[in-house]
Order: sequence, then structure tokens, then C-alpha cells
Amino acid sequence: MVNDVPDVKPNSRYTVTETCKLLGIHRNTLRKYTKLGRIKSGVRRVNAKKFYLGSEIINLWNRQI
Repeated sequence: MVNDVPDVKPNSRYTVTETCKLLGIHRNTLRKYTKLGRIKSGVRRVNAKKFYLGSEIINLWNRQI
């Protein structure tokens, strides 16, 4: 997990790859955190891909530090 607060906009959507880069974690770790309920994901209707809101990313980061 990165030491600095991720630079995200609270209402913006971020892909799995972007979220992992922002938090400095592996995608398997993100998958585990999602499964455990530490972070909530949404699903895009158009292409059925997961996304994470900036507010969720910041909340997860705050809980880890």
C-alpha cells in the first residue's frame, strides 16, 4: 500500500488496473479486499467491467494506514 493519499476524485470511476496502481497493490490483493468487503466495486452496464469509486479507494487507504 502506498504511503501517500491516492490522488483521486471522490465521484470518479477507476478501473481495476488504475485502482491497483493508485493503491500500490496487486490485482489479486484488490480482488481479496473486494471479496472481504473492505472495498465496494460497481459494474459498468455497457461492458460488464468492474470499477471502483474514488471515495472507496480513499476509504480503503484510510483504513490501512
